[in-house]
Amino acid sequence: MSNLDLHPDRLATTDERGRRVYLYVAEVTGYFRRKRTLVQFVLMIVFLVLPWIRINGSQAILLDIMNRHFEIFGLSLRAHNTPLLFLVIAAFAFGLLFVTAGWGRVWCGWACPQTVFVDGVFRRIEHWTEGSHLARRKLDSLPWTFTKFRKRGLKWVLFTLASLITTHSFLAYFVGTETLRLMVMSSPVDNWGSFLFMAISSAFILFNFGWFREQFCTIACPYGRLQSVLMDEHSMIVAYDQKRGEPRATPQAKAITKIRGTSLGDCVNCYRCVQVCPAGIDIRRGLQLECIACTACIDACDDIMTKVQKPKGLIRFDTQVGLSGGKKKLWRPRVTIYLAAMLIASTALVALVATMKPVDIVLLRAKDTPYLVDQVDGQTTITNHFKIEVSNQSGSTQQINFEPEDQQIKVISVQNNSEIAPQQDARLDFFVRFPKTLLITGRAQSYLVIKHVDKNTLTETLVRKELLLVGPF
Repeated sequence: MSNLDLHPDRLATTDERGRRVYLYVAEVTGYFRRKRTLVQFVLMIVFLVLPWIRINGSQAILLDIMNRHFEIFGLSLRAHNTPLLFLVIAAFAFGLLFVTAGWGRVWCGWACPQTVFVDGVFRRIEHWTEGSHLARRKLDSLPWTFTKFRKRGLKWVLFTLASLITTHSFLAYFVGTETLRLMVMSSPVDNWGSFLFMAISSAFILFNFGWFREQFCTIACPYGRLQSVLMDEHSMIVAYDQKRGEPRATPQAKAITKIRGTSLGDCVNCYRCVQVCPAGIDIRRGLQLECIACTACIDACDDIMTKVQKPKGLIRFDTQVGLSGGKKKLWRPRVTIYLAAMLIASTALVALVATMKPVDIVLLRAKDTPYLVDQVDGQTTITNHFKIEVSNQSGSTQQINFEPEDQQIKVISVQNNSEIAPQQDARLDFFVRFPKTLLITGRAQSYLVIKHVDKNTLTETLVRKELLLVGPF
């Protein structure tokens, strides 16, 4: 019996006493490995470069939670645009549910940041500094020498550098690249909050990507447990074909098949699929919670099948129905529901964005005394206090001018003809003075014409807002 054979009720990364068993993941080559390397490279480049890309003068992705300012590929969102942000999250969430119901945990194995950075960066550093999985296992068992200290030290220095780069890139999404640049060049004392966030995040990433690794997916990540609710027998999974593979080429199986005159299965029991698995599982035991569908076992098994001159696909992407010889069904009620929900959220987002105005103007009554009564040239006049909240979501400066339609109403404001910079919000306070004779039972309805002029194109846009005047009966 191999030491890679585990009790069916025990995790691959724990021993019989429940203690952590560190994995030494073997390297693998093949079709899926090449594709996954390409995907990881593209995703890491996108992650590192995206904050530095400018669209209409703004950062491509900016999630400034403190100032309630969000930039998503040229779409500027403020606090009052929360429904749009909700639709962005909803479209992504339902898209993930749709992919999971149809193709299992391909997100985990191919696009999750945990997998991308651990497999694409940290394990590559480990392989470069300490050698193959066998060399790493041997190094762990050796006493501390200068060679071991040098290799371990270099590995953790590079791990720390990779963690710092990852954290700073992550921080750029929340504070902006320009702010981040100034923070890096200034003393930590000037930005204690961001510095502590960076230090804690770097320490967490270093701990997680450098040591904790698959334990996070198994213990902390809720998505692995959610998959059992989202998937069914028609969902694509990384699966072992038991009909073709069993009985395995073990000494016991060979003896039995010799006596009974039967033939062995295609599985040669080499445990190569276990050695390359980043979760340490044996895929031949069936679908397991720890499996992230990374396809490493498929490449490993295909390589062995080629060497023993047997067909590939003993381990492959398939469904449970497909493995038993049934007909696969891609379109099922749950898949259709998830896809419909994703399309509805995406369509609503596109529709709202298409109708969203570059300059959002809201007229509000100020929160103070409702009105003031005064005498001007022997006439009783009423004064009301209003404010205009302007959100300039365009890429150019806007000049704001406002005046009432009724000539009897006078606007008093030092902020008229104000200029609002691109991607900025402003509040313009003003008073309106009007004769009491305009009031009917203490109220009068009029309109305020607000004009905003684009300073780049000189385009004028008029907005007509209702102006509700109040005073004494």
